[in-house]
Amino acid sequence: MDIFRCALILTVILCAALPCDAQPANVQPRYRKFLSQHVNEHMNQHICTQVIHEREITETNSNRCKEVNSFIVADKKHIRDVCVRAGSPLGRDLYESTQPFQVVKCTLKSGVTRPHCQYKGSKQMRRITLGCDQGWPTHYDEDTVVITHG
Repeated sequence: MDIFRCALILTVILCAALPCDAQPANVQPRYRKFLSQHVNEHMNQHICTQVIHEREITETNSNRCKEVNSFIVADKKHIRDVCVRAGSPLGRDLYESTQPFQVVKCTLKSGVTRPHCQYKGSKQMRRITLGCDQGWPTHYDEDTVVITHG
């Protein structure tokens, strides 16, 4: 009986020690792709070409330059919060952020195929709309410009 009790306690302790921030296996690849394509805490409008080249971002399943790619300038936790507590549900799996985020929009300036893609960047405060799966962002759907006065 003591061995059973020890095994049970050990199991509970091990389960409690597991990270609660782990994505479900079926969500993880899409979450990682989302992070690579759309999240950069240190992004600015002057490094679009460099970041898109380094991250090998292209049109889906091709080597063609992506016409537009947006980066959310925030940490992963704040972006994930849009899916769990800081977003308004829009239907299906979409959530709009309740607070604006700094977003750098990179627009193709020249080039057709990678690695010849050249981008021009602009930054604005925007409310972001994300596709979420089981509380994890997996798709950047769109954003809305936030008008600031002053």
